[in-house]
Amino acid sequence: MLAFFKTTCPVCQMAAPKVQALAGAGVRVVAVGEDAPAEIRSYAERHGQKVPTLSEAAPYPVSEAFGIDTVPTLFSIDEDGTVRDAVVSWDRDGWNRFAEAAGGTAVSAEGDGLPPFRPG
Repeated sequence: MLAFFKTTCPVCQMAAPKVQALAGAGVRVVAVGEDAPAEIRSYAERHGQKVPTLSEAAPYPVSEAFGIDTVPTLFSIDEDGTVRDAVVSWDRDGWNRFAEAAGGTAVSAEGDGLPPFRPG
């Protein structure tokens, strides 16, 4: 899975522990931060996102290649590089679908303090 985020995005900050929860559920996660490495390290420490993360500088060519216009955005990518699924923003059902497709358990449930959906 690729997880695109920006350190200044409130929805990304809210969802960062769930990116880590996806990894804990068995999803192989690589994040792409649209920020400088130092900002990404600080963000990871503050929000518990400890997955391998690449720093992408403006004008964000990787994000552009994936058609990113909203963060967070998740992509499920198979072994041959084919994008199989995508979730834009925080969408509990979508994030849980990713975790369960990897053989893990849901990363969010009603009553955990997160809304079912929040646009990025």
